[in-house]
Amino acid sequence: MSFTNTMVNLWNNMGVSTFTWQQSVMIGISLILLFLAIVKKFEPFLLLPIAFSMLLVNLPLTGLTQEGGLFYYLSFGVNTSIYPCLIFLGIGAMTDFGTLLANPSCLLLGAASQLGVYVTFIVACFAGFTPQEAAAIGIIGGADGPVTIYLTATLANHLLPMIAVAAYSYMALVPLIQPPLIHLLTTKRERSIEMHQLRVVTRKEKIIFPIVVILFTCLLFPSIAPLLGMFMLGNLLRESGVTNRLSDTAQNSMMNMFTLLLGISIGSRTAGNQFLQI
Repeated sequence: MSFTNTMVNLWNNMGVSTFTWQQSVMIGISLILLFLAIVKKFEPFLLLPIAFSMLLVNLPLTGLTQEGGLFYYLSFGVNTSIYPCLIFLGIGAMTDFGTLLANPSCLLLGAASQLGVYVTFIVACFAGFTPQEAAAIGIIGGADGPVTIYLTATLANHLLPMIAVAAYSYMALVPLIQPPLIHLLTTKRERSIEMHQLRVVTRKEKIIFPIVVILFTCLLFPSIAPLLGMFMLGNLLRESGVTNRLSDTAQNSMMNMFTLLLGISIGSRTAGNQFLQI
């Protein structure tokens, strides 16, 4: 083989030979997200792995997303909604429903806060999205990453990278957005009010609650069983008092592991040629 052919082959095997403007834009975005995660500390546990895997996937000729590549296998957990469900197991183990059980009217406040989800759904439908796509876009307003990913993977998988990045960027900015709005809409006296639980909730109530919820909701809406089932299982591990080690594992090591895998998998779906589409 001549020296010229060797140099040509060497050049063709270098990433710079196939580097596109889309990849350069996505790498720029990944660097901004890394800055927000590390310097501004905006949702660093998710934003940092998302941003770094976004950087990796937009480096040319790495083969990470091809069949047999690392990201090809890791994304299986997102495409099948396994990661969100297992993360919800951990969230359930960290959730105390005592305040809700003591004052059930809190449920109405929680439901009212989701009004934006439905408004966005309607607007997205008028903007030309299908009802399934509009639902996936609207659920971003729920400010819950695993739910957003679960619903999008089920209804509009092709929009998953864009919606996931939008959702987690939105959640990361909540600490920046909320304080000025809170100060604008409340007085100093109102902000100093201490909330007290109305009554003591018994252990029996806390054990019965997740069982009743899962029976009631899944008999009406069977499709939510995977996500809500894991959430209530995690809560039962917490409240039963007989599975402390499992509850601790779900809250800590398992939660951390699947949060990391989820972040990497989301970032791996942000290749420039797929992500930058009108």
